[in-house]
Amino acid sequence: MSTLTQDAPARRRRRALAMRPGTWLVWALVAFFLLNLFGVIATVLLDSFARTWFSGWLPHGYTGSNFSDAWSEFDLGQVMTTTFEVSFLVVGISLALGVPAAYALARRSFPGKRAVMLLFVLPILVPPIAYGIPLATVLYKFHLAGSLTGVVLANLVPSIPFVVYTMTPFIEQVDPRLEAAARMCGAPTRAVLGRIIAPLLLPGMLAAGILVLVRTFGMFELTFLTAGPTSQTLVVSLFSAVFSAGIRSAQSIDAMAVVYTGSMLVLLVLALRVVNPTQLVARTRD
Repeated sequence: MSTLTQDAPARRRRRALAMRPGTWLVWALVAFFLLNLFGVIATVLLDSFARTWFSGWLPHGYTGSNFSDAWSEFDLGQVMTTTFEVSFLVVGISLALGVPAAYALARRSFPGKRAVMLLFVLPILVPPIAYGIPLATVLYKFHLAGSLTGVVLANLVPSIPFVVYTMTPFIEQVDPRLEAAARMCGAPTRAVLGRIIAPLLLPGMLAAGILVLVRTFGMFELTFLTAGPTSQTLVVSLFSAVFSAGIRSAQSIDAMAVVYTGSMLVLLVLALRVVNPTQLVARTRD
């Protein structure tokens, strides 16, 4: 009886909270948002399999040929190859440069460290279009834009700081006394880095690499400003298909959009399975 008596006020509080107009309003807004999101996704998905869809709630017949038509019409084979080449090159270079920089920032204190950290965070916080236009101007001046090299260099600008900020908490979690003990036992620097530090940092490097991969795969502004006809990624090619001149089948464009959305969904699911978001919350120590 005492337990039931104690639970009664809690039930009344929950019931009163559920009856508040603000609670119903929040749930109504969430439901409205989800309904619109589902409607947009379902419309694109249905149209990608439609033969024609000019009126009515459903298409007039279904076919899977829209995907093969989009693959040949928009040269998706070459576009997907370029997309993955850019993404993996950016991931590899960002890890190769960002991890040592994060290690130095996590292990060393020096004058102006806060200013350096601020400079690293600027490309992450500032919208890419703000620095993308002058960056593209410089790349075009040195004849790097319009090629795969230019696209990779442009995407490295926000990716390297992203790796630094992702890896710094992981490095700070590694006790420096482990390195000191290994050096006291006679381990050279290469062995300390390869056998002690690297295995401990591998989860963080994997997390940073997956996040950079997702970010680069969906990066539009920097890639659009620096890509050429043979260096367009999937998101830029999709934009060009929608807004460029000429008559194109809406079903083929929606099939291309489904390919892009499906690819992003796979990468996001992979990222959520690998990355623990709570690991990215830790603050860097001074």
